[in-house]
Formats: sequence, C-alpha cells, structure tokens
Amino acid sequence: MNIAIALIIAVVVIAAIVAIVVAGKRRKETKLEARRVEARDSRDLAKATQLEADRATAEADERAARAKRESLAAEQQKMAAAAHQSNAQDLQAHADEIDPDVG
Repeated sequence: MNIAIALIIAVVVIAAIVAIVVAGKRRKETKLEARRVEARDSRDLAKATQLEADRATAEADERAARAKRESLAAEQQKMAAAAHQSNAQDLQAHADEIDPDVG
C-alpha cells in the first residue's frame, strides 16, 4: 500500500509539474501574442501618422507653390505698373514739349 501511495503522490507531483509547465508556456504565448498585437497596433498608428504627415507636407508644398506663383504675379504686375507709369510720364513730358502754352 505504501508503494501505491508513493506512486499516486509521484503521479500527482508529475501532473502538477506538467500543469505548471503547460501554464507557463500558455502564459508566455499569451504575452507574446499581446506583444504582437501591440506591435501591429503601433505599426498601424505609425502608418496613419506618416500618412497625415505626408498629407500635411503636400498641403504645405502646395501652399508654398501658390505663394510663389502669387509673388511672381505680383512682381510682374508691379513691373507692368511701373512701365505704365513711365509711359504715362513720357507721354506727359512729350505733351508738355509740344504744347505751345506750356512753358
């Protein structure tokens, strides 16, 4: 009977050790899966953040291009206005030169 009790105790101890090892492996796999999920979520967030940054950069580039076009158009308009002003002054000077009542 002592042998049977010893065998039962040995089987129970071995079963407990196996259960602890299996539980440890499951816990490790659960942690690994949680880390995989966290990594996937982090990658998704990084991708979304990168897309938002790319969109913001594209908008800024478009805005800078518009500003450059506006600046060039304003410079052209300023040059055209200066040319018209010079032309008007030349015409006024010519009119003053040929007008017998001026001067």
